[in-house]
Amino acid sequence: MPLKNHSVARYAAAALLLALSQAAPAYSEDYYPAPDAQGGWRTLTDSAKIRNKTGVDTAKLDQAFEYIQQTSQHGGLLVVRHGYLVYERYFGRGNREALPELASCGKAFTSVAVGIMLKEKAGLIPNGLDEKIFTPKYMPADIFPLDDPRKAEISLGQVLSMSGGIRGTNPVYVNGVKQTWQNPTEDNGPYSTTDAFATHQSLWCAPGECYSYTTSSSHLGAMIVRRLTGMEMEDYMRLRLTGPLGFGTWGYAMYRPKLKGGIDAEGRMLHTPGGGSIAVRSTDVLRFAYLMLHQGKWGKQQIVPADFVKMCGRMVKYNPHYNHSFNFNVNEQGQVADVPRDAYWKGGSGGYAIYVVPSLDMVIYKMGGTEGQYDPKLTRLPVKYTYDGSRDNWTPGDPKVVGDSTGKTLRMVVAAVSPI
Repeated sequence: MPLKNHSVARYAAAALLLALSQAAPAYSEDYYPAPDAQGGWRTLTDSAKIRNKTGVDTAKLDQAFEYIQQTSQHGGLLVVRHGYLVYERYFGRGNREALPELASCGKAFTSVAVGIMLKEKAGLIPNGLDEKIFTPKYMPADIFPLDDPRKAEISLGQVLSMSGGIRGTNPVYVNGVKQTWQNPTEDNGPYSTTDAFATHQSLWCAPGECYSYTTSSSHLGAMIVRRLTGMEMEDYMRLRLTGPLGFGTWGYAMYRPKLKGGIDAEGRMLHTPGGGSIAVRSTDVLRFAYLMLHQGKWGKQQIVPADFVKMCGRMVKYNPHYNHSFNFNVNEQGQVADVPRDAYWKGGSGGYAIYVVPSLDMVIYKMGGTEGQYDPKLTRLPVKYTYDGSRDNWTPGDPKVVGDSTGKTLRMVVAAVSPI
């Protein structure tokens, strides 16, 4: 009987998701939020109005918020549906004005910067995502001759989808099969976002033959942006991405005095770290996700090519091995149950996750962070709020309860949505 009831519940959930995805959107497609300094997101605060206007049950979002407090020391939960900021709550150092480093969530920003660059500098990279990037045109002269001739076959699309064969972390996926290989690299720290590390990292399969999560691979994308635009990726993003979207204060966690190589005399990284460490205000993270929700369009301006955004949300030809597109995880094959197949997201160490759910016209930000990620010494950006010390003695929740917090949070937020 319990199994039968479970099956009925799963069928009902699937039917609800189908109904939601087929429902006509009850919003103006022309709405884009003003910068926070000019009023910011439109909001609804009354739970009844939120439910009537957007179909969101805030009581269920409260349950999701209670859950995520078990998953990270600091953080928050923000939800936008139909262009309304319907939920915004924080705990610990989490705050709208906080500027923690978002770890690997920065990889998604790198991919978008590459997408913008591909259109603007098409003449310099004529084959686009198919371009082989380990050539003197795109890489520093001192890496030639290549330490592995197979690198000459790595394409930009493979770099963004982490299927270029560059040695990364376990597990490794080959045609959807999960494997554990010997001698993985510790490739998730700041050192893997330096030019020397990224260009000299070894391969453990031929380009295109496997997927492995590798931070240095993402840094190669930032190097290409720098090479073709003639400016640091951060500066390029300010001009082409964050400026048009109306971001407030933001930056990168550039100050890494313990880093061996790749820093100046003050301990500041020499180049924008493409593999992570961006620091962005929470409501501006939502702007980034909302841009993706709107297929790269912001107002009347097409910021990111729509075809590139579309590829971010689905499996791509460059990586047939795993559900990782251009630095986003995708749900095209239903890897996360009870969630629309068009949902995609990027997570980061410390409990961060940025979600886009097109069929529900919804974006979500699961803010997280450790104590160290909120240290302003990393960014040297101003702290404009006061922390009350409430999470100083925090300990993680029961692993059996917390589980995959990225997927579970998404399921809980989706479950709070019903047809209007």
